[in-house]
Amino acid sequence: MAKAFQYSAILLCVVLVLLISGSEQLQSSQGETLLRIQRLLNYPSALSSWNSTTDFCNTEPNASVTVVCYENSITQLHIIGNKGTPLLPRNFSIDSFVTTLVGLPNLRVLTLVSLGLWGPLPGKIARLSSLEILNVSSNFLYDAVPQEISSLAALQSLVLDDNMFADEVPNWIGSLPVLSVLSLKKNMLNGSLPDSLSNLDNLRVLVLSHNYFRGEVPDLSSLTNLQVLDLEDNALGPQFPLLGNKLISLVLSKNKFRDGLPAEVTSYYQLQRLDLSSNKFVGPFPQSLLSLPSVTYLNVADNKFTGMLFENQSCGADLEFVDLSSNLMTGQLPNCLLQDSKRKVLYAANCLATGDENQHPISLCRNEALAVGILPQRKKRKASKETIAFGVIGGIVGGIALVGLIYLAVRKVKSRKTIKRPNTRLIAENSSTGYPSNLLPDARYISQTMKLGALGLPPYRTFSLEEVEEATNNFDTSAFMGEGSQGQMYRGRLKDGSFVAIRCLKMKRSHSTQNFMHHIELISKLRHRHLVSALGHCFECYLDDSSVSRIFLVFEYVPNGTLRSWISGGHAWQKLQWTHRIAAAIGVAKGIQFLHTGIVPGVYSNNLKITDVLLDQNLIAKISSYNLPLLAENKGMVFSFHVTKAVFLFN
Repeated sequence: MAKAFQYSAILLCVVLVLLISGSEQLQSSQGETLLRIQRLLNYPSALSSWNSTTDFCNTEPNASVTVVCYENSITQLHIIGNKGTPLLPRNFSIDSFVTTLVGLPNLRVLTLVSLGLWGPLPGKIARLSSLEILNVSSNFLYDAVPQEISSLAALQSLVLDDNMFADEVPNWIGSLPVLSVLSLKKNMLNGSLPDSLSNLDNLRVLVLSHNYFRGEVPDLSSLTNLQVLDLEDNALGPQFPLLGNKLISLVLSKNKFRDGLPAEVTSYYQLQRLDLSSNKFVGPFPQSLLSLPSVTYLNVADNKFTGMLFENQSCGADLEFVDLSSNLMTGQLPNCLLQDSKRKVLYAANCLATGDENQHPISLCRNEALAVGILPQRKKRKASKETIAFGVIGGIVGGIALVGLIYLAVRKVKSRKTIKRPNTRLIAENSSTGYPSNLLPDARYISQTMKLGALGLPPYRTFSLEEVEEATNNFDTSAFMGEGSQGQMYRGRLKDGSFVAIRCLKMKRSHSTQNFMHHIELISKLRHRHLVSALGHCFECYLDDSSVSRIFLVFEYVPNGTLRSWISGGHAWQKLQWTHRIAAAIGVAKGIQFLHTGIVPGVYSNNLKITDVLLDQNLIAKISSYNLPLLAENKGMVFSFHVTKAVFLFN
């Protein structure tokens, strides 16, 4: 018995010695790998303390070198050289270097910055199959990004900045399932951006600046986690990219973007940095960008933004830098930009009434604004106000005549159709966004007009009663805006911070939701730049029979009052300029044209009054009510307005 116990003890000791020896050998093997890396990097100063006796796993980390171990295996290696480190000697082999790195099979984080690495990055880097973070920035790596990286299923961050990588961004980049950071700035990459970028559901940071990319930016609106997008200094455009609304930093400077900004830009409530400088953006500058709650940096310099600035415009509390230089803006510089001495504000080369010598005469901005997007950029003789006025009025008269002819033609065609075939339901009862089958022949026409009309508006949707009550603080009296034959009107604020106008209509008799759906469907189509467009609706129903008791219609909120108050001098602090009166007349004509010809069926008998025309924050005219019957049993309840002569704008 004693002998058996003695043999067992000896065997246990042998096993323990072998295990300890194996552990020491593993540690020694990875230590030798690190020392070989030191030699291949030509003994950089950052690794000067390494030698054969170094306990790598217990070395104090610093800004240049960090080694992290887990269970006697190296899992993180960070080596950062001096900025501007030259190329390694000619006998350096990037292939041998990566082969050596593969001797650290459990690496999860690899950072090799400013070490003078040069050559094409070998595909065998993918043998480090556990890699989660790969950063080889500020070196001299060239050729294409190796496709083998697509096999790194755990890769979360890929940073290849400041190298000489060329070719296009590979389409396989969208197959990295958990990638959250992709940074490829300051390389020689070119071509168009792959659509597969939209597959990176976890992407938070996308930096592609200072390359040679061109063409449209793919649709990134599905990337709901995207917070940083930097596309500076490429040739991307012309359309503003489709993005989510959780952005913190958006940099599009030095590209070829043009046209106006979509309205959703003003809903980026988490946005801190916005740089749109050195592009070809046109149209009114959205002044609400100045008051975004989180914005600290705003740069729209060197574009062709128009519009009038106002002294009483509000600014975000955290705003530190604003550059409005080299645009076509008029009016007064907002007081809020001048009140904080720590806030840096640049506004040269506009037409602002600041008294500074660095502003252009207002006539320059007016003439250039009229030419933007209409005629090619070239020097032109200045036209007199009388010439422009006669031209615009003639155009409006011609437009009204054309609309009248179209109206008669449409009515004639409609009357023939009614004779030839029986009446059919124009709109499916249970649909809120689709089109009925008998409108399919007009689908192309409808899609084109809807695409133009709904530009910049959020999708029409159904609101819950809780959303409506929360937006109006349970219909608090402070939100009440007025009451008339069209019901009560409330001002509300949605969860995303956007303001809306909510009309409440009480039903006199019981009706099911199906009774109203074809009217709601028609209202949902009335979405245009020059209409106060509907954003959605809500039905409140009785609990006993589920019939509708109240209908809430949610419209976009237009803050600047009626056109009449501006024409009659109700805004004593600001007169409506001559160019804005012309723009309002043209806007009203376009809105009426859309009502008559932009949807099927058209909306006629538009009894428009000057009090029914509102002006938004950029003094864009919007028609505020529609001649649409909402109740089958009460045809008197309509959204109506009256047409008067367009010459009121010039009185």
